[in-house]
Amino acid sequence: MKVLAFDIEISNVFDLRPGEDIEKHAPFDVAVAATQIADGEHRLWFSPDSDGKPLVNLERQHARELLEYLEEMQRAGWAICAWNGLSFDLRWIARAAGEASTASRIALAMYDPMFQFFKLKGFPVGLAAVADGLGIGTKKTMQAADAPREWRAGNHKRVCDYVLGDVRMTNDIVAAIVRRREIAWVTQRGKRSAVALPRLRTVEDCLRDPMPDQSWMDSPIPQEQFTRWLSE
Repeated sequence: MKVLAFDIEISNVFDLRPGEDIEKHAPFDVAVAATQIADGEHRLWFSPDSDGKPLVNLERQHARELLEYLEEMQRAGWAICAWNGLSFDLRWIARAAGEASTASRIALAMYDPMFQFFKLKGFPVGLAAVADGLGIGTKKTMQAADAPREWRAGNHKRVCDYVLGDVRMTNDIVAAIVRRREIAWVTQRGKRSAVALPRLRTVEDCLRDPMPDQSWMDSPIPQEQFTRWLSE
């Protein structure tokens, strides 16, 4: 697979209580995005002011340019990947760009290993937990909740380094999944667990699969929470 990963950071500042659904704080604005070809070039996407300094939010023109780039690369045969990109990243890029139809096309043809995992297990798993489970050496440089505060404080390089780190981690994780044919993660109890994943599948393919048993969960997450925006 020729893999191109992407990730975003938002500019919205809020406090998320333990166990609280982040959707309660939506909608979100994109501060900066990053794309990187596996073992290749990377790009940062933000809207500059007259002095070239990043604005607080990604403006419509630049959000559209990002979507155009992702779709162009997808059509050229690149596997566009993002961790939870279906539910989060593409949804808010679509809002920033005012281009839900374009983002929806990209979303259905993209690879989202987190969504594929969700369709197998019925619950989500974080990027850092999977990196630990797969023995990926890359570590997050800050907490996601800190990125909007740092961005608004003018610490743009620190946030850019952070979003690039997540993109590199995504590429490393995708490569490990393809090589090992499994997703492994470290549970909240600190134990390693794994589930077989013979091959990565597109979002559209995963949507055809039935949902796994969620009857044992107190607050199961419905699939619609990931896909609702596609038809809005």
